[in-house]
This record gives sequence, structure tokens and C-alpha cells, in this order.
Amino acid sequence: MVVSAFLLSFYHTFWYNSVIVEKTQRDFNTNTLKEEKIMKKNLKQLSALLLALSLSVSVTACGGNTATTATTTAETTAGAATEAASESAPETSAAAEANLTVEYPVTVTDHLGREVTIEKQPESFVSGYYISTSLMIALDLDEQLVGVEAKADKRKIYKLSAPELTELPSVGTAKEFDLEGCAALKPDLVIVPTKLKDSIPAMEELGLTVIAVNPEDQTKLFETIDMISTAANVVEKGQKLESWISDSLSGLKDSLDGAETPSVYLAGNSALLQTAGPEMYQSTLIENAGGVNAASDITDTYWADTSYEQILSWNPDYIILAADADYDADSVLKDSALADCTAVKESHVAQIPSDIEALDSPVPASFLGSYYVASILHPEVVTEEDFAAAEKDFYETFYGFTPESAD
Repeated sequence: MVVSAFLLSFYHTFWYNSVIVEKTQRDFNTNTLKEEKIMKKNLKQLSALLLALSLSVSVTACGGNTATTATTTAETTAGAATEAASESAPETSAAAEANLTVEYPVTVTDHLGREVTIEKQPESFVSGYYISTSLMIALDLDEQLVGVEAKADKRKIYKLSAPELTELPSVGTAKEFDLEGCAALKPDLVIVPTKLKDSIPAMEELGLTVIAVNPEDQTKLFETIDMISTAANVVEKGQKLESWISDSLSGLKDSLDGAETPSVYLAGNSALLQTAGPEMYQSTLIENAGGVNAASDITDTYWADTSYEQILSWNPDYIILAADADYDADSVLKDSALADCTAVKESHVAQIPSDIEALDSPVPASFLGSYYVASILHPEVVTEEDFAAAEKDFYETFYGFTPESAD
């Protein structure tokens, strides 16, 4: 009876997944990234389900013939479904493939100005930077990662889109990078932030091929996409990602044409009295949202310390808190030292969302941070519904899940 109930439950689950796969097969001629991503995720889930079924039935039936038959039948059916899904994928035309296929060896110039030659197509990667890790998920390279930055198990975007990453070995942080641990993984290519520039010679002595990235503005973010997609021979996916981001930002800019540009103080993650100058991506985010950075005269390249007196001198129209700020908008509104600040007097204080990932960091989804801030600065033009729709479409297309599943 236990086996029968389990099999009935499995049948319904398998039927549901089969319907999704079948629908994806029927619609595949549109060849959209969204369908490809969803099909891949469903097949992953189906494989995991079959493994669980095999183990559960075997244990429950204690080796009986019924369990053996059920397991064999399920494996055969799943194999047929997987094979059918694979066979249904259309072949890329030879002409298009020739234009987008990388010929090795290939040389890319990283953000340290280093010319890095990659001798053959990489089959395994280490990403020592959460920005590049998130990007590699969007480029469908997550299954080729063999090591990632520290605290990967804390990042919700990984749990939702590529949970296997949370189990990978850690190679540390930009402050404490594990050189030997990284080398032991024998990756074909290592991607690190430019902050690790002093460690790169030692990595190369260990036989590692390394590219350093620093996507601290829109142009550099696109350069990072170009670098990684070229190195990994996924140029077409990189182009589609760039086009999506570029088109989204162009549409946002067009909708804000002629609107006022209020001043924005973007408060840091660790403290209200830290802000982002023009050298940080957060400044680009404000500009994309139709605002101007109140701290545009800051020369620091990272979060800069400031003071209450300086904030009052700038007198921003809005105060926007960084996504990972460990304080909230209410505490800012109640801060008596800012009582005379226009943003506080007008209750123009908000925090960038971090439900999925920090949208004020230069991840592929960072353009959504601009959408959100625009909905705060220009609610008559960009609504919360506009932001929610853009968020849903992007994550479903490039990460294979919807924001609703993050709740």
C-alpha cells in the first residue's frame, strides 16, 4: 500500500513535469531563452525526483519484485522523456553558429588591462566573485563551476536558480582568497575581482588561467559579459543578455525623458554615513533611474565615509538605502540629526530590494534596481507594477524561476 501510494503520487508529479516538457517541446520553435531555461530546470527536477523515487521504493519494498518493476518502469519512462526533449531541440543553423562560435586559442583583455590567452574551450570554472557567479548562471554556465566565492549558501539567487552551487567548495573572499584550494580544483579558467590583482601572479605560478573583472559601471558590466561569454564560447547567450539589459534601460530612459532629476543620497550597507561616489555602480543606477547622485564630488572608489553635516549640505531630495543595509528606512526617518533634510521632511526614504539578490550591485539584474529607484523618484511614470513585471520576466528568462517562488 505504501509503494502504491508513493507511485500514485509520483505518477501525478511525473505527468505534471511531462506536460511542462511537452509544452516546451511544442513551443521550442520560438527558440526563446525563457523556454530553454525552464525546460532545463524541469528536467533537472525530474531527474532528482526519479533518484528519490528509486531510493524510496527500494527501501519501502525491501527488495520486493513490485519495487524493482516500479523503479525500472519509472527510469525507462523518464529516460524516454529526457531523450524526447533532447531530440526536439532545433539545431542552430551552420551560418549563425559559425558567426558566434569562438575559435581557440582566444585572447581577452580583462579589467586590469591584461591580455589573457585561453588555449582551449574551458570545461570547468572557479568564480571568486558573486557578480561573476550570478552572471554565469544567466549564461547557463553554472553546471561547469567547480568552486565559488565564500558564503554561497547564503545567497538566495543561487538557492532559487542553481542550488548545486551552495554545495561547491569555497575559494574564499577578495580579502582572504584560498590560492591552494583554488588550484586543487584544477579549473580551466578562474574569474576574480580586480581587488585580487596582487594575488594573480601567484595564481599563474600555480598554473591557473585568470581573468579579473570590475563591472563598476554599465559599460564595464557589458565588458564583463563579453569577456566571460567569449572565454566560455557562449557569445550568443551573452549578446542576448546584453540586448535585454540595454533595451530595458533604453525603454526606461525614454519613459523618463523630460522628467525632473531629483538628487539622491545612496546610503551604504554598513552605515547611513557611508555613500557611493561616481566610481561605483550605484551612481550609474541612480542616473539610469532619472536621478542625480548627491555625492557626485566624492573621489573614493568604494563606500566613502561622510557626515551628517555633509548630508545636510547636499540636502538630497531622496535618501535611498543600499539593498543589504543593516538598518531600515524608518530609523532614518526618525534620526533627529536629519530632521532638516528635504528627503526626511518629505518622507522620501526607501530601500532597494534584496529579496532575491542585491539589485544595487553590478549583477546582470542590476537594471532592475534602476527600475525600482525610478518607481520611487518618478511614480507617475514608472509604477511598482512596472518594476514587478520587469523583474518577473527577467528572472524567468535568464534564471528559470519567478520572484513569487522567492517568497
